[in-house]
Amino acid sequence: HEHMETGNYSAVTEFFLVGLSQYPELQLFLFILCLIMYITILLGNSLLIIISILDSHLHTPMYFFLGNLSFLDICYTSSSIPTMLIIFMSERKSISFMGCALQMVVSLGLGSTECVLLAMMAYDRYVAICNPLRYSIIMNRVLCVQMAAWSWIVGCLNSLVQTVLTMVLPFCGNNIIDHLSCEILALLKLICSDISINVLIMAVASIVLLVIPLLLIFISYIFILSSILRINSAEGRKKVFSTCSAHLTVVILFYGSALFMYMKPKSKDTKTSDEIIGLSYGVITPMLNPIIYSLRNKEVKEAMKKVLSRHLHLLKI
Repeated sequence: HEHMETGNYSAVTEFFLVGLSQYPELQLFLFILCLIMYITILLGNSLLIIISILDSHLHTPMYFFLGNLSFLDICYTSSSIPTMLIIFMSERKSISFMGCALQMVVSLGLGSTECVLLAMMAYDRYVAICNPLRYSIIMNRVLCVQMAAWSWIVGCLNSLVQTVLTMVLPFCGNNIIDHLSCEILALLKLICSDISINVLIMAVASIVLLVIPLLLIFISYIFILSSILRINSAEGRKKVFSTCSAHLTVVILFYGSALFMYMKPKSKDTKTSDEIIGLSYGVITPMLNPIIYSLRNKEVKEAMKKVLSRHLHLLKI
């Protein structure tokens, strides 16, 4: 009858994030690693946004969505990595109750938004490859803005509902989070009352935001592949596929770690592997996004060269 005794506990005002703290010798290494990754994320994603704004050749739906993705990755990592860096270096690994709620709302909201946004990007690739002549008519500016806006709205609404429903429940003095950030699964483990409604909502959200977008991406790619296979020249096939391969790589990385975190059966104890996957989901994917997109795309490389040469030219003057 644990949940009958909620009255005896003082309210939780702060949480202690003890993820990976069982390896004290790794703290400095993790701090440096995450700091380098965070700087790379900020620089890489900012550069991609600036270039897609400055170069008129990149004023296309694909780069509009990519700009959204980069902005999202900057915000997503900024909600958790700075706290993580402080925690790696401090003795007292604490975060306030409100700070924790804020971190959860932002990271869950942006993670959810990314799920929807990646499906929108798959649809954009589908129209570009399977219906090229009508592409500019179908993917007009209004539709692109609406698609992006709905991604953000759906993601943030999901996050608000789940965070509020978690934070109003009693923690009964349990305030040690076995994770690197205020992640919803780690927090639900601390609650000492019935969480079946939270688990149900999370299951529904996982289906709506993980499984359905993934299905839509899968269907888009079946159509895309059948179109590519109909192209006669090997060179043409390669050219068309190269515009999709970047998106596909990002999808596999992002959904792979997200599905692993949210769809597998829950055990009471957090494994080190979960924390590593959490780290890859929160840090490595946002870092690789701009790298993957700029490496796989001639357009981005060309735009970078142009922007850089223009700036160097200005400096000489």
